Amino acid sequence: MKTIVKKVRNEIIRKIYRIPLFSNTADIAYQTAIAKHTDYLPALSENDFSLVENLQKQGIVMTSLTELSIPSTVEMLQSAQILMPTIPTKIFGNQNEFTVHTTSEQMVEHSDIFLWGLQHRLLNIVENYLGLSVAYHGAYFRRDINNQIQKKSRLWHLDKEDRKMLKIIIYLNDVNEETGPFQYIPKCLTSSITRYLKYDDGYIKDEIMEEVVSSSNWKSCIGNFGTVIFVDTANVFHRGKLPLASDRLSIFFDYTTRQPKHPFYCKSSLAEKDLLKIGSKLSVNQKQYVFWQHNYN
Repeated sequence: MKTIVKKVRNEIIRKIYRIPLFSNTADIAYQTAIAKHTDYLPALSENDFSLVENLQKQGIVMTSLTELSIPSTVEMLQSAQILMPTIPTKIFGNQNEFTVHTTSEQMVEHSDIFLWGLQHRLLNIVENYLGLSVAYHGAYFRRDINNQIQKKSRLWHLDKEDRKMLKIIIYLNDVNEETGPFQYIPKCLTSSITRYLKYDDGYIKDEIMEEVVSSSNWKSCIGNFGTVIFVDTANVFHRGKLPLASDRLSIFFDYTTRQPKHPFYCKSSLAEKDLLKIGSKLSVNQKQYVFWQHNYN
């Protein structure tokens, strides 16, 4: 009942945000904030600056853990290796589901995974891309099950939390066309798709998407263990392709600005009590990214 009430409330608020007076005022405030923050963006290395430039143009960049060389990657992978065998290979109960996540208790116990997303270099890359101070929504360690369920995030969609957002996806097994790769449609086609379908939110089936853009433009992110994908899921149509041969194991790290377009859709991967447990391991600066809503107004 509580979930239904929350969904109804969010939908009412979202409709209010669509009223031109509210939406135009919010857009002007957003652009003003971007302009003011430009001088405060952290400096980047040449390679990281190039990564952000490509993100701005394409909305997606593929690289690898080796190429990134982020500190604490070894510790993060060690924790991931411990947890991988513990993630169930079957879904019990709801037969319409297709992902299994690690538990909150596991993520707290193996906090190196969550903490990897708070590495200084990563946060600087994200801030330069978003153009504003960053909110970190945590890490999701998931198994995408090899089943025939094709709904929700296995259909084409855009995320709606913010005007721009960033997800960092790490493959923890080799991923090919048959093992459920992350798929996207190039950013340059997004606006025409949105206009043609009068898209606001929701999920789009293949047959509808093919009316707008040929399936030859549907790109799969193929890669080995350790492949890393930076993607703006608010501005690039995307989905997880149906796995046909085996499950896919991956970790998603989620980021928005601290002034998200739809703050009521933003949620952390962990409950407040679990965040507080990890909080003892965070610097004062890192806490600003995790507990951003405490300062949100």
